[in-house]
Amino acid sequence: MNDQLPTAFDQALAAAVRAPSPHNTQPWRFVVDGDAVEVWLDRDRVLAVADPAAREARVSCGAAVLNLVITLRVNGLGARVRILPGAALPDLLAVIGLDGTRRSTEQDRGLAEAVHRRHTNRRPFADRAVPAVARARLKSAALSEGGQLEFLDASGRYPKVAALVRRAESLQAEDPAFRAESAFWTGRAAESPDGVPTVAFGPRYEIPGVVCHRASHTNPAVPSRAFEQDPLLAVVLTRDHGAAADVRAGMVMQRVLLTATAEGLAASFLSQPLEVHGIREQFLELFRGLGQVHALLRIGYGHATRMTARRPAAEVTAQRAEPDVPAV
Repeated sequence: MNDQLPTAFDQALAAAVRAPSPHNTQPWRFVVDGDAVEVWLDRDRVLAVADPAAREARVSCGAAVLNLVITLRVNGLGARVRILPGAALPDLLAVIGLDGTRRSTEQDRGLAEAVHRRHTNRRPFADRAVPAVARARLKSAALSEGGQLEFLDASGRYPKVAALVRRAESLQAEDPAFRAESAFWTGRAAESPDGVPTVAFGPRYEIPGVVCHRASHTNPAVPSRAFEQDPLLAVVLTRDHGAAADVRAGMVMQRVLLTATAEGLAASFLSQPLEVHGIREQFLELFRGLGQVHALLRIGYGHATRMTARRPAAEVTAQRAEPDVPAV
């Protein structure tokens, strides 16, 4: 391995850990094996109540894969991705190997720059429509990674989805186990390397029933604010389903989020209907025929908010000690 590679890998891994994850749990581990990086699911950081099947955790790891690949590309390195979860090693999600050199594009550079600016925005968005050209770019971003982005305001699904978000939120609020899990990961100090600090919470909403952030992500010290009444909602889909599709969906979702950041847009997650048994089935049924839904996003124009911290890449990365022997 020549002298360029450690620097390129260091930058790529620093970008990988900037990926989003539920409650900023950061459910990933990386192993550098020669000219390749393995991405492993960290079971200790999977939300046992909200995400018992680790679907959201695998999506997060897929987002980390996309950040890593984009950063290698802007350093002039080609990257090939193998998505690998299987029966033998179900937590080995992907291997990213170097594939010669390549000239980075202006789009690559824009996305790589957005990696370190993208963050979840739980605050009110402006009542300003996202223009058709920006929507087209977001849809194109999803397609380029083999997925699909479906905006809900163009269909009759919007009120049904909004109702399921509210119902799931209500059921989670009544669940002591969910509340305890959420409390463990949220309300942390601003400098916390994981979890969601209180400073990243949104304000109380003035009008009940709006679709915005989780009630558990409300900062009582911030004056209440009016949220947009009809936020732009979109779902991330893939044609297939299962563990490999979750990883692929994370790459799709992250390219959408990075494209949104590059377009000056903000985004947050509405994961509640995917986390509650019974509600999840109703939610997925709404999109039967389109594909498997992996994420529900709220997109719009928002004011800058504080970014949450991440654990250093070195803390979650190991070197392969011997060939063909897993290091995690």
